[in-house]
Amino acid sequence: MTSSINSKTTWQQRFGDRWDSIRPVAIALVVGLVAGPLISNSMGWQVTQGRADRQSHASAVEQQAMICAAQARVVTPNSAALDWSARRELAEKFAVMPGRESAESDVISACTQILARDS
Repeated sequence: MTSSINSKTTWQQRFGDRWDSIRPVAIALVVGLVAGPLISNSMGWQVTQGRADRQSHASAVEQQAMICAAQARVVTPNSAALDWSARRELAEKFAVMPGRESAESDVISACTQILARDS
């Protein structure tokens, strides 16, 4: 009975023979594990927590500003005719969301811009 593994070969020799056959696969795996995240991040396929938080905040500010502008237009239908400081005061009044004591500055600015462009 002949076998490819001789009983006199050591485990180091057997591992060396096996390593020669799997080395290209191991190298490709290591390169893929390092290069994969770098490539996917540079192509924009990943979303970091900071970016997700900024997008979520911008969406919330936009929604709150639209609510503020709608409420302000009920009181002052032609808000675009007002000067900047009057629009800002109007926005400060209606930018306070339920459950909050004061308005967020981003919401006030966005609401003021909406009131300025709408007639």
